[in-house]
Amino acid sequence: MIICKTPREIEIMREAGKIVALTHQELQKHIAPGITTKELDEIADRFIRQHDAVPSFKGYNGFSGSICASVNEELVHGIPGNRKLKDGDIISIDIGAKYKGYHGDSAWTYPVGDIPAETQKLLEVTEESLYRGLEEAKPGVRLSNISHAVQTYAEENGFSIVREYVGHGVGQDLHEAPQIPHFGPPDKGPRLKPGMVLAIEPMVNAGSRYVKTLADNWTVVTVDGKMCAHFEHTIAITEEGYEILTRT
Repeated sequence: MIICKTPREIEIMREAGKIVALTHQELQKHIAPGITTKELDEIADRFIRQHDAVPSFKGYNGFSGSICASVNEELVHGIPGNRKLKDGDIISIDIGAKYKGYHGDSAWTYPVGDIPAETQKLLEVTEESLYRGLEEAKPGVRLSNISHAVQTYAEENGFSIVREYVGHGVGQDLHEAPQIPHFGPPDKGPRLKPGMVLAIEPMVNAGSRYVKTLADNWTVVTVDGKMCAHFEHTIAITEEGYEILTRT
């Protein structure tokens, strides 16, 4: 069942989303060659708690980090550790914050120092595919119109959409109905209604779409070892369209 939020609930989620966005901004100041993913995790954990929230991911199904920190060919669920970032790397950082019982959720992929032009294109196309999907987010539209718009843009630009991981509803639970693939035909699935809160999060590979999970049972990597990117916003469906909740 898709839970539609009240205006009061969305007001709280707007604050949760703002904390997530501010945490991204804080981490961006520190992303540079030489820093470890564990150090970024500690900065994020401290920052979220200073804003009267708690990290959504800490302890979630046993996850040890407060953020997911995925480098280069790592797509999602990277465990923060002693890995030092290097010039030319990219890092996907997924952040969740729970504030007054409600979650905000957003991921972004950042360059570390100078990155090759083809990697920069991957980041730009993945981010734009998110916004192409969001253009379809309005009352009465079928959910899969978002999915189709994301896939079409990414594939037109020569990249691959990951199919094993999808977007989702957000609320008092980090992951709620509905599941939101980032691929598929248009005009399928439930119609969007005001009050729905959704996390749209394209995951795009430079090579093939196939991924696998490493032996730590968390870190997901591309099978071919090529770069991948992940961009995510939490949005609320409004009477006129949508509002991005994970921004300042």
